[in-house]
Amino acid sequence: MEFRHVSVLLNEAVEGLNIRPEGTYVDGTAGGGGHSAEILSRLTTGRLYSIDQDPDAIAAVTERFRGDTRAHIVQGNFSDMRELLRAEGVEAADGVLLDIGVSSHQLDDGARGFSYHEDAPLDMRMSQSGMTAAELVNTADVGELSRILSLYGEEKHAYSIAKGIARSRENQPIRTTLELAEIVKENVPQKVRRDGHPARKTFQALRIAVNRELDVLESGLQGAFELLQPGGRLCVITFHSLEDRIVKQFMRDKAQGCTCPKDFPVCVCGKKPQVRLITRKPILPSEEELAANPRARSAKLRVCEKL
Repeated sequence: MEFRHVSVLLNEAVEGLNIRPEGTYVDGTAGGGGHSAEILSRLTTGRLYSIDQDPDAIAAVTERFRGDTRAHIVQGNFSDMRELLRAEGVEAADGVLLDIGVSSHQLDDGARGFSYHEDAPLDMRMSQSGMTAAELVNTADVGELSRILSLYGEEKHAYSIAKGIARSRENQPIRTTLELAEIVKENVPQKVRRDGHPARKTFQALRIAVNRELDVLESGLQGAFELLQPGGRLCVITFHSLEDRIVKQFMRDKAQGCTCPKDFPVCVCGKKPQVRLITRKPILPSEEELAANPRARSAKLRVCEKL
């Protein structure tokens, strides 16, 4: 299947990088290469390092940028970008872009197991390696499943769904996406079944857990900050409230200066701001973008600049 991905907030994110034509930039979540292509269009002698953990994405961007000596394709997780770039001889960058979440290709390729609309093995691994969603739902106890669904999916009926999963797997393992979707449907109130697809939050939660997305995001943000040189920009697009909260807090903490009590006559902590917030409120997709790409509806872009 051809790797197709519609880049969200394309111009806004690349504008946020404030690109210098001769600079060094990192697209930590290359996907189909949409953001990477826009960055390359603004470089002259500069370099771009496009990172992705998905072999399908790596194959797609390798082919897309074949022959462009400015483009360097690196397979790996963006949380390891410092080590990955050091292996490429790069110690600092002028900008890092992260587009967090599942790609259109991963959703649309039913065989990848991300979608509750098509029957396929219950996989959900972005890297196509490691623990699958099937292994998780068939081995985690009710308490752990309930915690995952509640925390990562903000699912109000997490315990009921977890109990339903546990009952079902007593008879036989849960192997496919539609099996799981049906279990979810059977264990939520009738009203919930009429309000969009009842399995949406469960699938989101399992995807986040399988890929350790929140842990990866936290370490990736710190790695990106350390990689940036003064004046370098960090642009992050999120699609989930938990992700946005992590990015917002990370940037705010880095932007905060003195933390001494207000009644201290002079600063004794010596803490100084490490970044300047370029966006105090997130940039959201335009009405035109939402009309063209409904999957952009929950996207938020935040930008900061290293001091």
